[in-house]
Parts: sequence; structure tokens; C-alpha cells
Amino acid sequence: MAFTLPALPYTTTALAAKGMCQETLELHHGKHHQAYVTALNGFVEKDAALQGKSLDEIVQLSNGNAAMAPVFNNAGQHWNHILFWENMSATGGGIPGALEKKLVEDFGSVQAFKDAFKTAATTQFGSGWAWLILGTDGKLKCTKTPNGSNPLATGEGKALLGCDVWEHSYYLDFRNRRPDYVQNWLDNLANYEGITL
Repeated sequence: MAFTLPALPYTTTALAAKGMCQETLELHHGKHHQAYVTALNGFVEKDAALQGKSLDEIVQLSNGNAAMAPVFNNAGQHWNHILFWENMSATGGGIPGALEKKLVEDFGSVQAFKDAFKTAATTQFGSGWAWLILGTDGKLKCTKTPNGSNPLATGEGKALLGCDVWEHSYYLDFRNRRPDYVQNWLDNLANYEGITL
């Protein structure tokens, strides 16, 4: 069964007032994400060892295997973007009580969490992702991964929030100002309500 591009959980205009314009969403979802899905399906079609495997299985199977780097890049990016679209909302930014309590417990304050996340996002050299994860030790942490990698591949924990810091995510709206994009994403776009601890 072929992998498919998931529909956005909102319209392409829904996030414009929050700092992500329609053109960004149309290009990012309809072109970039679709290209990862198309390429991944092409790899699966040609390799019997990948057929019948879930996306998670393909990410884990191809991780760290130089010969399968193109498979990993496209599978990882498909996995990352599925979470990314769900991690944003037109009513984003509000942090529910249970999550706020856990953030304060593990980071010291909500602001300390945002600072740690922003540091991860802005210090990721080149393309990549910033993450809020529930670590294997049960504590919330901020981390980053290059290119198409993710916490599923690294085994660091469960990904709760993933912010795409590839330039195509923010260049139309924020030009080269990645810190401003990340701050806006945390304050206005992040779907904290959708996080299950």
C-alpha cells in the first residue's frame, strides 16, 4: 500500500493571521511534503524489503545505513511533516494546565522551555528540526536533529512537538529571521492542546 500525503487539519489560509501565509502552506505541504511521499513510494516499489512495512519501521530500518540514506531522508521527512502539520493550529499558543505543570516541573518555567526550544531550533546549523520530547527517563527535553532525522530514529524519546527549521518553512514569512519564526511558532502556532503526555 502506497504512502499518501495527509490532508492538512486546517485550510491553507487558516494560519495566515498567525504568521504562516497561504503560499508557504501550499508550497510546503503540496510541493515539499508531497515530493517526500512520492520519492518514498518510489523506493518502496523497487525494494521488496521495504514493502509492507510501516513508516516507523522504514525510518528505523534505514537509519544509520549509508546505502539507504535516500530512503531514510524521505521516510524521515514524511514522518516529521505528519507531526508538524498536527503541531500547528489557528488557535495555537495556549498551554493547557497539565502540560504547563509538567513544563514547570522539568524546565523550571514555561519561559525556560521556550528558551530551550528556541536555542535548539536556532543552533541547528543548516536544515533540520527542533523537538520537544518526552525522554526515556520520563522528563521533557528539547533537542534538535539535522535534515530528516527525528527522535524516532535517535531513540531519545517520544516526539511531542516538532518545528521544521528548513528555510522553506519560514522564508516567505520571515525571510532569514529564523529566531523570529521560531518565537512566533512557539507563541502563536504551536498546538499545545494536541499534546498527549
